[in-house]
Amino acid sequence: MSGHGQLMDGVYRYQRHIYDLTRKYYLLGRDGLIADLDPPAGGAVLEIGCGTGRNLIAVGKAWPKARLYGVDISDAMLDTARASFAKAGLADRVTLAQGDACGFDPQALFGRASFERVFISYALSMIPEWEMALVQAARCVAPGGKLEIVDFGQQEELPALWKRALFGWLARFHVSPRRELNGAINRLAQDMGGFPHVRTLYRGYAVRGGLIRV
Repeated sequence: MSGHGQLMDGVYRYQRHIYDLTRKYYLLGRDGLIADLDPPAGGAVLEIGCGTGRNLIAVGKAWPKARLYGVDISDAMLDTARASFAKAGLADRVTLAQGDACGFDPQALFGRASFERVFISYALSMIPEWEMALVQAARCVAPGGKLEIVDFGQQEELPALWKRALFGWLARFHVSPRRELNGAINRLAQDMGGFPHVRTLYRGYAVRGGLIRV
């Protein structure tokens, strides 16, 4: 496992047991992203940085005809995800695999090279080489498919004291909101072919972005 994978296992070895309970109050925008995915019947949905499986389970319930795939660098998180899928009765609909978001082989891990929907929820801010992960995600999107991202924003319309406190607290968990996400998405759409979109949520608390591949 890479050094980052070992770091994430260390950070979440114990936190994974309370992760979903605590994060639901501040990982805002995830459910809106899931509601907007709208995969075609029988379409494949991949979450990069799937963590505990919380989001993919929500996708499975919202879109019962979708095929579910998840990749994460942390084996500890994947153990929790597998247990969560079994408890939700969705184990037969999901394929989970350990892999680095910056350079995994979807064909080797999942038996397919592309997916109708790919999404990343509050993971880019935890990946040191996040722009590489963004490129990798776009490569996994099938023609006509969509890449969707939600993550921490730059808190533009919120008090400066709030921003300093939040960013300081996030840094304790190796989380760094990506100031250049907007530009990176637009460059990616230009380089790979696609239609980008980026917008802020909750006065800049979060950012939603992505692209449609052509």
